Amino acid sequence: MDLDPMLLPPPIRGMMYTQMALPNLVPLDRPQQPYVDMIEQGGLHCPMDGVAFTFSRELTDFVLRNHELFSSAVDLPLGNIRPLIPLNVDPPKHSLYRKILDPLFAPKRMDALEDDIAARANRFIDNFVDRGECNFTDEFAELFPSAVFLGLMGLPWDELDTLMELRNGILHPERINPAAEDDVMARFGVMGETGQRVYEYFNSQLDARESSLTDDILSHFITAEVDGERMSREEILDLCYLFLIAGLDTVSDSLTCMFAYLATHPEQRQFIVDDPDSIPTAVEEMLRWESPVPYGIPRVATRDVELPNGTVIAEGTAVSISFGAANVDPKEFPDGFDVRFDREVNRHIAFGGGVHRCLGSHLARRELRVAIAEFHRRIPTYQLKPGHEQLESPTGLRHFQNLMLSW
Repeated sequence: MDLDPMLLPPPIRGMMYTQMALPNLVPLDRPQQPYVDMIEQGGLHCPMDGVAFTFSRELTDFVLRNHELFSSAVDLPLGNIRPLIPLNVDPPKHSLYRKILDPLFAPKRMDALEDDIAARANRFIDNFVDRGECNFTDEFAELFPSAVFLGLMGLPWDELDTLMELRNGILHPERINPAAEDDVMARFGVMGETGQRVYEYFNSQLDARESSLTDDILSHFITAEVDGERMSREEILDLCYLFLIAGLDTVSDSLTCMFAYLATHPEQRQFIVDDPDSIPTAVEEMLRWESPVPYGIPRVATRDVELPNGTVIAEGTAVSISFGAANVDPKEFPDGFDVRFDREVNRHIAFGGGVHRCLGSHLARRELRVAIAEFHRRIPTYQLKPGHEQLESPTGLRHFQNLMLSW
């Protein structure tokens, strides 16, 4: 790393520590036992001045539920030039945006999209079902959520490559410039250049919608009102920016985690093949166990805060929460290491909690359920391809690259 982290603002410092140092404490390929180890060591990790991580469910819930003590209004270095809406907006304005956005992702609206989502899943399965094998990461998981995004935004199929390139430039800049893997400034450079392209891309799409409104989400953004007034173009662009980076990568990563699990646990895979009605609860259990988003975006303490365990967090400290650790905390899940697809009570927080709970959770759930249902309807028996049993889990969100399946 070419940059002294202590010279950076705490939220950015915390994000860099998460990517570069924390995986040494909690390896992302099999993090569950290390999570519990961190909980047993007190559930709080403070690696440097101004940075803290919560691991226990109690401390994580406290941060999530007290937005007035832990502000989400932080600047994040993701190529954006303004805060991301509504991620980096605190109440009360945050609530105004959610009133517009929540209905767009309500369960009934997802019901109406299910057939289209299934058709998009099958379009990819068609490409490899007769081959007897696939690179699940590259041929399905990476592509499917972006294809669903196309439908939501009213974009044609031939825009898929453009979306993937924009997503990679923000979330995987090393794919654009290999130097970004280790060079922080190269990473920021790729994200900054891509960020400008993201704004330009959606600006042109919004121009087209203004001349001819349709029923897609972009058109809804143009006509929606916040506190009696329509959103500005900048506000809409900030929403689009967040949707691009939040709606594509997390579902892709979740799919690789879930299918890696199913490929290595044939009895669990057979359970959902024999009983497709169990898929919704199976998805919830795999979200709990795998927790593909291991840590939350840092929140900054607005004052000195005493945590429930008596530790005082200084004002200005960036606090990241471990969703993954909270989801296996023995106090919340005494049998947390038993992965049960028939678990009836499952208070996991894979989608976060509090006012900033994931806006797209209903969409993500629908995508995961449909993908699992359609894949297993057509390919009920599969395993890791021989010679590819060693799974590769890079830094970032939990995911497996080059997940090779055969049947």
